[in-house]
Amino acid sequence: MTNGTEQPPDPEPDQRAGVQLHPALEAVLMVADQPLDATVLATAVGHPIPAVIAALESLAQEYDAQGRGFELRHLAGGWRFYTREEYAGVVEEFVLDGQQARLTQAALETLAVVAYKQPVSRARVSAIRGVNVDGVMRTLLTRGLVEETGRDESTGAHLYTTTGYFLERIGITGLDDLPELAPYLPDMDDLEDELAEMVASAPPAADASVPGAPEDPPAGEATHEKDDHARD
Repeated sequence: MTNGTEQPPDPEPDQRAGVQLHPALEAVLMVADQPLDATVLATAVGHPIPAVIAALESLAQEYDAQGRGFELRHLAGGWRFYTREEYAGVVEEFVLDGQQARLTQAALETLAVVAYKQPVSRARVSAIRGVNVDGVMRTLLTRGLVEETGRDESTGAHLYTTTGYFLERIGITGLDDLPELAPYLPDMDDLEDELAEMVASAPPAADASVPGAPEDPPAGEATHEKDDHARD
């Protein structure tokens, strides 16, 4: 006890005590998504808190002396790896290049359908393109180009629209500035009439599901789905 304040006890060494302290701390800090205090780190590596603190300070000095591209900082009550400030420009360029990577033809076609038919479900996008677009839609969601905006009242399917980032990337201020391409896309009412006619004229199958179901791709699209996933 010091100045009336009781200090937390050091964690008891365990079977990990034989592990080399410096590499063990580096391994834990490498996967941390927030600063970790000395107590948490000591528990993780199975070493006393004073030894862990001394090791962290030693590592920080070692990285500084070597001029590494990262540094070990003690901030917000914990320790964490950070990119060294002088290399921030390199990291920024790398991240931006990843965001600007070219989309595949399949992704561009799917994005165009969403842009002109939004809000639209994945099933309707698949119907327009004639292939399953699940994998492509995940890519567009990850890129921040489309987003979920509620559900269709009749089917309960998720509806998708483009994002502000999409407008920024193609250089327009609003959807009204999109080129006049919508007339070239099939009207959904006409498409549904055509599908209904196909269903009516198709021979019955004992074990086949109803063709044209909103969320299930029609039979024969498995090859196309693989193609889209491969291209994406």
